Amino acid sequence: MTPEALRANWHQAWQALGVAHADDALCDTLQRSYGEPQRRYHTMQHLGECLAWFEREKALAEHPGEVALALWFHDAVYDVHAHDNEARSADWARQALLAAGVQEAAAERVHTLVMATCHDAVPEGRDAELLIDIDLSILGAERARFDEYEQQVGEEYGFVPAAVRLPRRRAILQRFLDRPALYATPRMHAQLEARARGNLQRSIAG
Repeated sequence: MTPEALRANWHQAWQALGVAHADDALCDTLQRSYGEPQRRYHTMQHLGECLAWFEREKALAEHPGEVALALWFHDAVYDVHAHDNEARSADWARQALLAAGVQEAAAERVHTLVMATCHDAVPEGRDAELLIDIDLSILGAERARFDEYEQQVGEEYGFVPAAVRLPRRRAILQRFLDRPALYATPRMHAQLEARARGNLQRSIAG
């Protein structure tokens, strides 16, 4: 997405939650977070791809502003040595929404959406299904982009010896492949499911 499209998405998301004047400084801070040097995949490229999918599919959302802001925050904290990135990102999102005067129920829903990106359970509810489909859209990307993604993830965890990292990575991908369906929303399932399964099988086979 262009910088202008990103900014428009940001403003529309906050307006949907009743905040007339979005905090542009917070938007800039988030974009700097996605530009941190330890990141290779969890970058502005990933966020832009997610928000582009959101713009195409947002009619499915019950609370589109909440889904958009959950996407903005879902990888806001990314420390490759930590295991609480989602929780810290979710807490940041909730704090930011409450500080902006958003209703507590909406702030809690955004917190829950960000936590759903742990991918440790099947998402529940239309907004969570859409958010997770978008976050996993990379699995169904064209072959060249999927291969780039795999390389980027490998670079993020390059400090882990290959003998440890590669079996762990294959196990993670196998858990996705073992799901009855990777995508819950009809159009993304139709567009991405078959290609995602092919990408996963190819990557696992090495």
